[in-house]
Amino acid sequence: MNGFQPYEIIAPVTGAPGESIVIVADHASNHVPEGVNLGVAPDVMTQHVAIDIGVAEVTRRLCEQIGCGAVLAGVSRLVIDFNREEDAPGLIPLSSDGIPIPGNHGVDAEARLAAYYRPYHDAVAHMLAGMAQPFILSLHSFTPRLASRPDEARPWDMGILYNRDDRAARIAIPALQAAGLNVGDQLPYSGTLLNATMNRHAETPGRVYLGIEMRQDHVGDAQGAARMAEILAPVVLACRNSLA
Repeated sequence: MNGFQPYEIIAPVTGAPGESIVIVADHASNHVPEGVNLGVAPDVMTQHVAIDIGVAEVTRRLCEQIGCGAVLAGVSRLVIDFNREEDAPGLIPLSSDGIPIPGNHGVDAEARLAAYYRPYHDAVAHMLAGMAQPFILSLHSFTPRLASRPDEARPWDMGILYNRDDRAARIAIPALQAAGLNVGDQLPYSGTLLNATMNRHAETPGRVYLGIEMRQDHVGDAQGAARMAEILAPVVLACRNSLA
């Protein structure tokens, strides 16, 4: 693996409004490390199956605006999905939204866990352990239309996900609606099913967090990412100020 680091750290700014906030971006990259051959066409790596479009850009803008820290994934979700438990189906996907991933058949799952998955989660744990009362923003994005389910409507601008801890969700949802967004509560899917990273780093140790899914066609360019960061910044600060 040649010393490859499967994550990027953005350090919080001491004394900034968002100093105690950490953004965790599990699917921020479409990078395929050297030695991994997924067997897919190059254009697949630009699609939602490979990366949460817009997440890295919104994360960087929020870090600049409020001085928060972040841990961004440095490996595509098609290599290994950081937002899955180690023994979960789909950890190393064999297909995604109808697209086969032939290079993932028969791979050594333990090798990918050791090289990418565990170092990423160790980095998240290390950053959070160094903060007295961190507030976590889990940032993802969703495609407005699945190729495998073309008739499924996904009209929301944003979804708020959580498992058992909905404290931040109850603050964020009305605030985001007041900003003019169509906000889904546990939509387009439920955090009771898709919340592995936050279950591990937030709910189990008792840290407060907000799980956000942004609609990808609203954050897929610089203008959209900037607009979303402007909307999210005061909402995230309000959640942190109320709860953390």
